[in-house]
This record gives sequence, C-alpha cells and structure tokens, in this order.
Amino acid sequence: MNRIAGSLPDTPARTATPMRIGAAVPCGKDPEYGQLPALLPVLDVLAGQVVHARGGRRDEYAPIQSSLVAGSAPKTVLAALLLRTAAQRVYLADLDAILGGPPQYGPVSELLHGFPAIDLWFDAGFRSRLHACHALEEAGLEATALARLVPVLGTESLVQIEDLSSSGGACVLSLDFGPEGFRGDPAWLETPGAWPDRVIVMSLSRVGASCGPDLARLRWCRERAGQREVFAAGGVATPADLDALHALRVTGALVASALHFGTLAGPPAAA
Repeated sequence: MNRIAGSLPDTPARTATPMRIGAAVPCGKDPEYGQLPALLPVLDVLAGQVVHARGGRRDEYAPIQSSLVAGSAPKTVLAALLLRTAAQRVYLADLDAILGGPPQYGPVSELLHGFPAIDLWFDAGFRSRLHACHALEEAGLEATALARLVPVLGTESLVQIEDLSSSGGACVLSLDFGPEGFRGDPAWLETPGAWPDRVIVMSLSRVGASCGPDLARLRWCRERAGQREVFAAGGVATPADLDALHALRVTGALVASALHFGTLAGPPAAA
C-alpha cells in the first residue's frame, strides 16, 4: 500500500556549504540534460515589508537583510531579485492574510504595475477557489494587471478538498507540509486527479534553512502528478539541488534565501 506523503519521513537534511557572496552559480541551460528548473523569486511580505522566512516560524520573521539591496520594501527587493534571475514568475506570500488578516493589496498593485513582464503568484490564505476569485476582484486592478495575478491555494488554508482539475493555469495548488506532516485535508494527497495544472510542494520546515529540498516527498508527488508541473519550495540552495530537482522532472523552484545570500542566480536580466 502506498503511504500518503504526510507520513513520509523528511529527506535527511545536509549541512549547507554556502558559496562566497557574489560568486553565485548561474542556472539555465544544462548542456547534458537540457533546461534546469526555473527559479521563482519569493517575497514573504508582512506589515508591508519583505521578511526573511525561516522554518515556517512566522512569529519570528524579521525584515530581510539582503546582500543584494538595502531595505525591505517589496518593490525595491523584487527589482534586485529580477536583476539576478530574469524571472517571469514571482511568488508573493501575504503573511498578514495567511495569519488571518485582510489581504494586503497595496504591494500586489505596486508590483504588478511596476513590473509588467511578470506573473505574480499570490498566496493570501484563500479558503476556497471561490474565495480567491472574490478576493482578487476586490483588489481593484484593471483587467491587464488582474490577468497576471494568479491565486495560490494552500492546503493549510483551504477548508476542504475541491476539484481544481478544470481550472487549468488559473490557479496554483500548494501542498503544504510542516514539521508535523501534511497540513490540510488528507484527501488532497489521496486525490491527485483534483489537482490543477501546477502544484507546489511546500516544505515549510526547510524554508530559509539551505538544507536541500525534500527529494523523497517531491518524488512521491511527482509520481502522482502526471503531466502537471511540479514546483519545489523549501531548502533549495545550490546548483546541486537544481540538478537533483531536474532528475525528478521538477519544473521550478521557489527561492529566496539562496538569491539574497549568493548561492544561486538565474540568467542575468538584459541590460
């Protein structure tokens, strides 16, 4: 009998060996295996500031202190991350909303207008797909900006399982795992046919830890995802991590600490 991912043990954490700041290894085309997983910069925003997420302990998050840029204003931080990665997709976690407050639409609007070439994946503790649709309508964005705002539905916030298979790319599902295991209705793990086209495997205990992704859990989810795109979140810190994800056919990696502290970089942005 296959065990659900919530019961899988974490892959043993490795001791990270950060590279010298400023000596990041660029990621992109692997000459032997093809395209490496894409890097998706992450902004964890709390009270209007980008914070340094560590291990899912949200009460301990403090404003980011980055080697790339001074300050923690979302627009300033994202500009630096895009110069480092030339990313086309960005993940924004609205921690105020995830912790039970109202969504913070100010940073969302500022980023969508300031960076018209990106799609913004927006996690704001949505309780259902319908809740996400209503919340995005309340953001007051014009149609062109709203079309680039993609709701992330995290299982730790969703009240129950629902069929997202027909949504295509209109939303992203985040399968959330804490130190205790899976967070959410276990039916999400038992019913991969309900997943949308894009799925994040979120290992919260590894966020900000630079200890490597949970490959066992990612492999389990990748085997069940079929043709869906799978994205890794938590622990991705080195080119070797990207090689391991590529071997599992993982499409992309959500990263923050590795960009801020110089262990990863994507193809440079065009001048």
